[in-house]
Amino acid sequence: MIRLQKTNSQNINEKIFHKINGINERSKNYIKDVIILINREIGVNKILSILLFGSQQSQNQVENTVISDCDLLFIFKNRVSSRHIREIEKYFIALEIKHKFKDMDKNIIRNLRGVIQHATGMFISHFLTKEKFWKKGLFHKIFQVNKVFSALFAPRNIVLSNVILNSTILYGVDARKIIKKKIKVSIFEMFKSTVMNLFISFFALYLSPFKKLKSIKFQLEAIKWSLRSSNYYCFRDTRNLYDIVERFVSLEKDSNKNKTKLFYNTFLKLRRKPRNDLKFILRCPIRILKIHIKAITYSKMIKKANAKRPSGHQSQIDPSWSFPLQF
Repeated sequence: MIRLQKTNSQNINEKIFHKINGINERSKNYIKDVIILINREIGVNKILSILLFGSQQSQNQVENTVISDCDLLFIFKNRVSSRHIREIEKYFIALEIKHKFKDMDKNIIRNLRGVIQHATGMFISHFLTKEKFWKKGLFHKIFQVNKVFSALFAPRNIVLSNVILNSTILYGVDARKIIKKKIKVSIFEMFKSTVMNLFISFFALYLSPFKKLKSIKFQLEAIKWSLRSSNYYCFRDTRNLYDIVERFVSLEKDSNKNKTKLFYNTFLKLRRKPRNDLKFILRCPIRILKIHIKAITYSKMIKKANAKRPSGHQSQIDPSWSFPLQF
C-alpha cells in the first residue's frame, strides 16, 4: 500500500513538472519545492485544484521580469482545517524567501510594505483557500487580503476573471468552471480599480524617498493592474502587457501617441530593470486616471455602436483598429 501511494505521488509530480517545463528555472524550482511541501505536510490528495496564473506561465514569459512573482492558487478540499492551512503558511513564506520571490526585510521595512501587501495581495506568490470559499467567490478568503479594503476598493470580479482566463491547471479539477458564470463586471468595478490603483500609486510615491522599500515595484504594479483591469473591461480577454499597451496607445489621439508610447516604453523597461525614475513616478497617477477614463469611454462607445445595429448583429469592434478618444 505504501509503495502504491508513493507511485501515485510520483505520477502526480511528473504530471505537474511536465506542465511547468516551459517556465523559467527560478519559478520551476519554486513550484517543485512547493509540491514537495504539500506532499509532506498535507498530501496532494487533499487538494481540489492547483492553478498557476499571471506572468510565470509558459505562454506569458515575454512579460516575465525580475519583479514578477510566481502566482500559485491552492484550492483545498473542505475537510482540510483552517488551522492546518495557517500552520503551513510559514513554510510557503520560507520558500518564497529561498527562491527570492520575497525579501527578508527588517521589521520596520516589513511592516511598512506589509500594509499594502496585506490589503492588496501584491507580491505574494501563494494563495491558500478552501473549496467552499472558491465556490462562493469570496475574494478576501481566496486571496487572503484585508476584507474591508477588498470590499470597498478591490475590482474583485475583474481580478477573478483575469485569474480564470489567464491561468493553467497544474493539478486537479478545472475549478475555474465553478464560478466563471457567476462573475459579472460592471462600471462600478472600474471605479474601484481607479481608486485602488491610485491608492497604491500615492502610497508608492510616499515611500519613494526610502530606497530600501523599493517603492517603484508598487508603482509599476499600479500601472500594470490599471492596464489589465481596463483591458478586461473593454475586451473581456487577457493579453500580455505588450499587446495591451498597443491597444491603449491606439486609443490615443495622434498628437498624444508619441508621448504615450514614451511613457509605456519607460514602464516596460523599468519592469525589466527597476530603478527610481522620478519623472515616471510623478506621471503615474495621471496615467492611471487616463487609462481608466479611456476604458470607460471606449466601452460606452462600443455599447452605443452595438445598440444601433440590427437585432442579432451585435459584435465587438476589432480592438486592433485605432479609435482616438477625445476628452
